[in-house]
Amino acid sequence: MSNIKISVIIPVYNCEEYIGTTLKSVINQNFKDYEIIVIDDGSTDNSLEIIKLTLKGCGIKYKIIHQKNAGVSVARNQGILASEGEFLVFVDGDDYILENHLSELYVEGYDFTLTQFAKKHDDRLSNYNNFDFESILTDEFIKKELNMEILFNFFQLAYKADIIKGNNIFFTPGVVYGEDIEFALKALIHGDRIHVSNEVTYYYIQRYDSAIRTTEYRRFDVVEIFENLSTYYRIHGKNKQADLIIYSRIPRAIFGNMNYFFYSCYGFEEVMYVMKKKNLFSKLARFRGNLKFKIKVQLFLLNPKLYYKMWFRFKNSID
Repeated sequence: MSNIKISVIIPVYNCEEYIGTTLKSVINQNFKDYEIIVIDDGSTDNSLEIIKLTLKGCGIKYKIIHQKNAGVSVARNQGILASEGEFLVFVDGDDYILENHLSELYVEGYDFTLTQFAKKHDDRLSNYNNFDFESILTDEFIKKELNMEILFNFFQLAYKADIIKGNNIFFTPGVVYGEDIEFALKALIHGDRIHVSNEVTYYYIQRYDSAIRTTEYRRFDVVEIFENLSTYYRIHGKNKQADLIIYSRIPRAIFGNMNYFFYSCYGFEEVMYVMKKKNLFSKLARFRGNLKFKIKVQLFLLNPKLYYKMWFRFKNSID
């Protein structure tokens, strides 16, 4: 039987500028009994050479998997299949973690554990987050996420490996935006409770070369991801959560991404064309919940052009 407590899964594609720092942060943990699994997704730069050089002689069990370029989802899935740990932890190849990341995440008696993250650009940090609970039922956590009451990213969690593998939960290949939250929200319904730490132990590095224009309007693909997740929830008897997706999470995602495009200086007519083509107006109109947000949605649906002019004038925050 394996005595590995945590498998750290790191997908890499052309990260030669960052992967050395990432791996050193994973190696320098104040935690024992973990393995490092790096999946090189067909990098064309020096990433693979840096990975081999950095891990050689590190004293920690590691695996390097090289595959033809197939995308981050396939890379992460390969890491899951190769893992031997009790828990799975994901770190992206251009981010890094603090030395207590794994020790904060390994808490016995829980199906999932969570720490906080901060966005980092140059020397600036943002998006510190604190939860007012030390543990929470997974159903309650899902409800908060679907109502967008909490800021959450999939890499904050450690996942019980038996839950992931026992329920055949994998990242959806070919999806550019939303595959990570889909993975997390699928996994969470199969567990009972999450342990929560308010320690910031993960640094998400913001790179302007990965800005929204590189994926254009594929941010709206998250709607299909959530629709598929709703179906998954109904199959597993989670009808209330499925309804929250349809009547709360999807409308919020549409409205938030629409405002993001406005903020990123996409033209009004262009955004409206894409939304009509994707049939997003009718899905937005299904919103049920918070009155303030509902009024915003109704004002937009009554007169999109007027809403845009008012938004542009006051530079409203993205909801």
